[in-house]
Amino acid sequence: MKNVLLYYSFSFGLGGGEYLPLAFIAALQKISNLTVAVDLACNFERSYRAFGTGLDIDTSRLRLVQVTPPNYDPKKHNVFLSLYRFRQLKRLAQDADVCLSTASIMDFGKPSHQFINMIAFGDPAFAAYAHKNADQIPVSMMAQAKRFFMDSILRPLLGMRSKRSIICDKRQHIYPNSRYVEKLMKDFYGPINSRLFYPPTLFKAEPANAVRDPLKVVSIGRIIPEKRIEDLIDIVERARAATGIDIRFQVAGRLDQSPSYGRKLDRLAKERNWLEFVGALYGDEKVRFLTSGSYAIHAERDESFGISVTEYLQSGLIPVVPDEGGTPEIVDSPALTYHTNEDAAQILAHLIADADFREGQRRHCAARAKLFSREAYFERQRELLNHLVGEDV
Repeated sequence: MKNVLLYYSFSFGLGGGEYLPLAFIAALQKISNLTVAVDLACNFERSYRAFGTGLDIDTSRLRLVQVTPPNYDPKKHNVFLSLYRFRQLKRLAQDADVCLSTASIMDFGKPSHQFINMIAFGDPAFAAYAHKNADQIPVSMMAQAKRFFMDSILRPLLGMRSKRSIICDKRQHIYPNSRYVEKLMKDFYGPINSRLFYPPTLFKAEPANAVRDPLKVVSIGRIIPEKRIEDLIDIVERARAATGIDIRFQVAGRLDQSPSYGRKLDRLAKERNWLEFVGALYGDEKVRFLTSGSYAIHAERDESFGISVTEYLQSGLIPVVPDEGGTPEIVDSPALTYHTNEDAAQILAHLIADADFREGQRRHCAARAKLFSREAYFERQRELLNHLVGEDV
């Protein structure tokens, strides 16, 4: 069997990004001599308990290597910690036949397979381009000089490559997680050696057996400003005003921001008896939550993919999503995409008031759900890993 090295950080809050490395680990452990490199070994177990319990990972024989110092603090990361990690990965990669990063772009010191899981993967110029704010955020001469020094002088001096040089190296294999991200990367970097690979939705529900509230809208994910929670509230409020119907809205997720942000959302909920924040949900609680509603809304506009939207589809919900980012690619229905909050409110009102429109969109969403089902994902994964490792998965 081939020796395989897989890297993922496991150093931040729980989120959809953990699905891919855990699914890969479960499969690769059976067909290769697998080493898993992480930033924080203690966080792997936490992520596995939250997301990977149905993946048949044998943790007792898993070779887990922390590639950062024992006292590593991700909040204090700097170029010297990056150098430490790079040297550890390069050392491990010497004995590996196949190297994979499931945390976007990572340098192994040799050609490897890079699975993109976010737009902010370490090239600030690309992130500004993707977020359409390259001209809106002033960059001082000092900041530009520092960036030039880091990428063009210090990193090469230390034997490290910039993210850009890795991406543009045709020997590298880049796997964007949506057509949206692939187009952004090609428009910015030029031709790259890329192959689209949708990330997994390991979430499983039985929507046919669900007892739904016909007037309930839901949203799930981390409660952070980037998710535009206040826009979601505004959309439901507008739909309530347009229809005169008592539409209810529940938001599930863990609050990751400052206490002041939490207090602001708590105040909004207290002022609206139709709005409720129910906290972080996992496992059966998450299934019950998602299958209890009829609709879902999403507001993040520059998201690379959107795991939560695939979960809405798997749950039998009808999601309403922005017309930018990776989420409209998932839903693939212009009738369910919006540009303004008022557009979204009108779509939601139309779904509630028009049974024929609602059922047509529900059938469409059920068909899209099959593409992002657990079974479809594992077939894509089997084909890909069989190609990379040369063993039958």
